[in-house]
Amino acid sequence: MNLIIVESPTKAKTIGKFLGKDYKIESSFGHIRDLPEKEIGIDIKNNFKPEYVIPAKAKAKVKILKDAAKTATSITLATDEDREGEAIAFHLAYILGLKKPQRIVFHEITKTAIENALKNPRGIDDNLVNAQQARRILDRLVGYKLSPFLWKKVMRGLSAGRVQSVAVKLICDREKEIEAFIPQEYWSVVASLLKQNVILSDSEGSQPRDSSPTAQNDNSIKAILVAKDGKTISKLEIKNQAEADKILHDLENAQYKVASIERKETLRNPPAPFTTSSLQQTAANKFGFTAKKTMMAAQKLYENGFITYHRTDSLNLSAIAQQEARNFICEQLGKNYWPGAPRSFQTKSKGAQEAHEAIRPTSPAQNTPEKIKSRLTPEMFKVYDLVWRRFIASQMTPAVFDATTVDIQANQYTFRVNGQTMKFDGFLKIYLTKFEETDLPNLEKNEILQLKDLLKEQHFTQPPARYSEATLIKILEKEGIGRPSTYAPTLDTIQNRNYVEKDENKKFKPTKIGSTVNDLLTEHFPQIVDTAFTAKMEKEFDEIAQGKDTWQKTIADFYFPFAENLKEKEKAVIKVDLTEKTDRVCPQCGGEVIIRLGRFGKFYACSKFPNCKFTENIKKPPLNAQCPKCGADLVEKNTKKRKTFYGCSKWPDCDFALWDKPTGEKCPQCSFLMVQTVRKQIKCSNKECPTLATPKPNRAKAGKSTETENGNS
Repeated sequence: MNLIIVESPTKAKTIGKFLGKDYKIESSFGHIRDLPEKEIGIDIKNNFKPEYVIPAKAKAKVKILKDAAKTATSITLATDEDREGEAIAFHLAYILGLKKPQRIVFHEITKTAIENALKNPRGIDDNLVNAQQARRILDRLVGYKLSPFLWKKVMRGLSAGRVQSVAVKLICDREKEIEAFIPQEYWSVVASLLKQNVILSDSEGSQPRDSSPTAQNDNSIKAILVAKDGKTISKLEIKNQAEADKILHDLENAQYKVASIERKETLRNPPAPFTTSSLQQTAANKFGFTAKKTMMAAQKLYENGFITYHRTDSLNLSAIAQQEARNFICEQLGKNYWPGAPRSFQTKSKGAQEAHEAIRPTSPAQNTPEKIKSRLTPEMFKVYDLVWRRFIASQMTPAVFDATTVDIQANQYTFRVNGQTMKFDGFLKIYLTKFEETDLPNLEKNEILQLKDLLKEQHFTQPPARYSEATLIKILEKEGIGRPSTYAPTLDTIQNRNYVEKDENKKFKPTKIGSTVNDLLTEHFPQIVDTAFTAKMEKEFDEIAQGKDTWQKTIADFYFPFAENLKEKEKAVIKVDLTEKTDRVCPQCGGEVIIRLGRFGKFYACSKFPNCKFTENIKKPPLNAQCPKCGADLVEKNTKKRKTFYGCSKWPDCDFALWDKPTGEKCPQCSFLMVQTVRKQIKCSNKECPTLATPKPNRAKAGKSTETENGNS
């Protein structure tokens, strides 16, 4: 019997379908050895030697694997192809006592890929193992050394992390930018014009002539002021109403004449196939998925053999995959949708692993989204549909647009209007993204237009937006912070630890604790939260993986200066006040009641702590809604992981609760509570009620077509 060991039971089941009775597939359920949970587990004096243990939850699985190994004629380690997978294989080899471990890797779980991998086994890649070990040890040192410092200087229960602290700093810095932002006033001038079919000849003094007739509903034009005396007017140049009024005065009785018309064909090239980062960003923007939710769906798709490995920062595609895409495009869509040669893409990600492939479907022609929809959960289908369409689109022809730019002269001022119509849809046939089509009437040079309205519009500059999951992942990738596999757990961690929370628009904002910890780390441990330094560490991990550096030197270069600084800061007097005064009196001792800040938010406490240990939860104000079970007020609450829900104020006597916010109104059809979803939709809380949710406001700009990144529009 030939034993193959993978990480997950789903992956084991999929591989088992491709191999015969001679193979037994077992799963390790992830890591079977790790640093101990309740101690540092690193011998710093002995060149940072790690002290690995078998976690309690893995001991039963280790016994199963050891028993299976005793009767196996061969043992093959088939964990994932990245550093984490290599480390799992290394620990498996150690636990099972394999002197010459046989290791196979594959980018997709298909019959061909598995068979080819079995024909080409290799040993454990020590460089990859060392890179993973360096990251794990460094993160353990930072966490175990800095956390007690935070407990002492701020409060117990806090923690710090190498990547998470940088993510929190980015969010805090953005919040400070928003708070410091001063809006700047500016104005725009827009002319609403009508085609009146009058054209002046180029010859001075000649009579006007009629142009070709135009349908009445096609002769409207909105042109924006762009220049004066041939000099471009910048966005902020018209500073106030007086300046805007001066322009309107200059344009009194002006003649609006078409000065120039530029017509050209423009191409819109297809996007690259997905990397982990771009998949997370697109799923967040399109579906509102968290990075964690996207990765869970992608993990299941990979383990079931539907997509290639989902942790990658490469844009490479295999020649076989490109050929499959070509065949599908030519046979199903038409040869005019094939560009004539395979499309390749160059990644801009720092330290990208170019030997890997981008995320793509394993069998694009056989497994179209509709063919396998019934075999997938809704989340898996959405992610698969996105991956499939993006891959096919990446190998298609560009979309072709006819673009027109018209400049209109009025006295010394120039107005401009742009038009665009699609000539050929190209890749947009499969992967629709936002675009606008704006038809312009058939205009000719020197044509005179009729002024319908001349409008001045006041504007104010806007502060930078808070980070969403998508934009935070984008900046982390751009700065080289973390790796594809770290984004989802990082975002999860900083929320679970109550360092950041999401506002009503699902954007990140720092909590009081998050801001306090960030300020303290920024002042006393600037390297820990410095993006350049953290990116440098990622580069060093890459060099270890390539055999260009040793993990011990990398750890030592970081740790000893860090430890020396920590020793000094522990002696320093650092005052952090997280309290707020109230007018309440302690019911137990008569002392002053203050508001303290804990890991899970604010609470009332006696100012004479620890002599008096009175505490009380701060009740959030009731909503304008009553519990349908007992009639008491409904209030906003939070789970242990800080997720908001709405429950009865008489809990635990009444257990009524909702995830969506009650509006206070009742459904006209079934009398259940109406609720507002996170997407601002109003709907009935009764799942069986036919009352539909109100649609989201249409934020699309004016134009014929504004499509989302969804082939099912």
